[in-house]
Amino acid sequence: MRVIILLYLLFFSNSLFSQKIFSVDYKSQADINVFVTDYRSQADLLVFKLDYLSEVKGNQGLWHFVNYKSQADKKIYFVEYKSQADLNIFFVEYKSQAGWKNKSKKQFLF
Repeated sequence: MRVIILLYLLFFSNSLFSQKIFSVDYKSQADINVFVTDYRSQADLLVFKLDYLSEVKGNQGLWHFVNYKSQADKKIYFVEYKSQADLNIFFVEYKSQAGWKNKSKKQFLF
């Protein structure tokens, strides 16, 4: 029973804070390859950039870019072409617009 509770807490806490993002310089350093689309209709995820780490919650497209790789839960590399990407994103202007459009890609940010 304790093992089940411990596993649940580990999984739950990881999903709560999985939106601390660090942008790496090399593709080989990344957990995920990301392409920024020109139109929101082309995106798998609509992303809003948060100013404060305390605002990060869940896997909802609310990203806070951290200054150091060691602080990040996910390291991303911005690719040049859509065909190179694991995930297509579009940056939105308002927090309320953030969210998943293609939920099958959610696995990349867990």
